[in-house]
Amino acid sequence: MTIMFPCRNKYLAFLLVSASGLQLHAQTTSSLSNPRNGRDNNPYSKFGIGELVNRNNAAVRGIANLTSTYSNTYSVNTDNPATYSFMDVQRAVFEVGGTGQTRTTHGTVNGAETNYRTGTATLSYMTLAVPVSRNSGFCIGFRPYSRTYYSLRDTLSKTTNPPSPLDSAETIYKGEGSLNYAFIGGSAKYKGLSVGFNFGYLFGSQFVSTQLNPYDVSNGTRSYISEYSNQTRTGGIYWKGGLLYEAKLDSFYTLRIGGTITMDQRVKQHYLEYNIAGYNFGDTVVRDTAYYLPETRSTMTLPLSYSAGIMLTHAGKWGVGVDYTATQWSNFKSELNKTMNSGIAASSYRLALGSEYTPDATDIKHVLSRSTYRLGAYYGTEYLRLNGNDISYYGITAGMSLPFKRYQTQVSYLHAAIEYGILGTTDAGLMRQNYLRFTLGASMTARWFDRKKYQ
Repeated sequence: MTIMFPCRNKYLAFLLVSASGLQLHAQTTSSLSNPRNGRDNNPYSKFGIGELVNRNNAAVRGIANLTSTYSNTYSVNTDNPATYSFMDVQRAVFEVGGTGQTRTTHGTVNGAETNYRTGTATLSYMTLAVPVSRNSGFCIGFRPYSRTYYSLRDTLSKTTNPPSPLDSAETIYKGEGSLNYAFIGGSAKYKGLSVGFNFGYLFGSQFVSTQLNPYDVSNGTRSYISEYSNQTRTGGIYWKGGLLYEAKLDSFYTLRIGGTITMDQRVKQHYLEYNIAGYNFGDTVVRDTAYYLPETRSTMTLPLSYSAGIMLTHAGKWGVGVDYTATQWSNFKSELNKTMNSGIAASSYRLALGSEYTPDATDIKHVLSRSTYRLGAYYGTEYLRLNGNDISYYGITAGMSLPFKRYQTQVSYLHAAIEYGILGTTDAGLMRQNYLRFTLGASMTARWFDRKKYQ
């Protein structure tokens, strides 16, 4: 490779230093959000594996994601595979759903308060669950795992931190990508205790770049340009286990105790990086690759995560429960992409409380009476720790399940959930995000096996 500019190494070195010291008060470019592709300009998605996506269906989201213990016959709780054993023995369930959200980000840029709004709409989940026997079930599904998309601009000078050695300069940070999860799962129960597992393939890619544009104050059309980029492709087997115990207290009341666990797991990564240097002559930009690292293979370690919960239900009427989830992010590590390891907290947790109510499940004349209504609330911390601060969040949820088609062998439901929450803070140069999410899903239950037809 030919190095065209002897002084470019100084700018590349400065680029790497400034990239590692990125502050979240950099100005964001909201116009680069793309609702059709789920691109929601989120500065927090720069760190780690990006923004973790809620992978649950609309029914579970409406009850504040009580995934450790929640189960019913017309919706599939894929977050705890032990619930597959509690399906209706004669009915298969197919579910699909999408999520739309708006997010308003607040922060301070150069001492002035600023905010911007983005919006997206994406597919959230697709699941097919089938009863195998009276005490076992099987499931196959697909869902997003995490998402990365951000575009930020920062102006540097000799008085900023980090300072620019070249008078005024502009730094542009960009990143995009996603991780997805395709899986199969199964569970079996003995008496009231069910054990289940999900096994699947976690896959996706992430591309990030940082560009430094120092300006010659005497001639703004002539400037050096340095760009650092890397791409990470991830793929590997990923599994999760679950337990659920159901105890009948009497003919009406049932107590459920459940939990899930995901051990430390390594997935393969393919990583490459390159640095580009250039010079802007005004009418022409000359570029040259100053450094190139061919694709290298190694692993990324995803951390131990577990949940536990308890739920009390009244047959066909109501249910109330509490759920706790924690993840040991201190175990997270990318062997090759070291930038993924910065800004990660030691751990994260989530505490949720939810309830649901069905006025009269046997009322065949009034659809609203046999619909199910849900409420919930949650509080927790993200897996990020930035500028010495943990990123906390809290929110409330509401939802309903509406039966809209009923045949002798098939019942269909429309599920809706709405969630409002606040993430982060404007203290310490960080950003606060207010988000509103609406999830709409449908489930179709059909008779899986009719013994009478084969006798």
